[in-house]
Amino acid sequence: MPDDRVPILVDGQPFEAPRDASAAVAAMLALGPDLRASVTGRPRGPLCGMGVCHECRLTIDGVPHQRSCLIPVKPGMSIETNRPQPPATVQTDPATTEVPPP
Repeated sequence: MPDDRVPILVDGQPFEAPRDASAAVAAMLALGPDLRASVTGRPRGPLCGMGVCHECRLTIDGVPHQRSCLIPVKPGMSIETNRPQPPATVQTDPATTEVPPP
């Protein structure tokens, strides 16, 4: 591993983050910008990058609600996101689905 990379885990998967990255940047490099879901299930991600907006909150090394934009990566760090999950699709049988009258 090059000296400018740090081995971490992001959602349980190994990732080599830039040594000078914040946990937020490392998670976005590994997974993309949507790192958590709002209480309504909408995707959210870091916004201000300086710990004011709290949109970057992730679980870091088992501690929830950490402002990940303020925490530098370190070897062996574990970052857990709460990424939005795609909605479940409902399978319907056209033969049993009722069509409302016109």
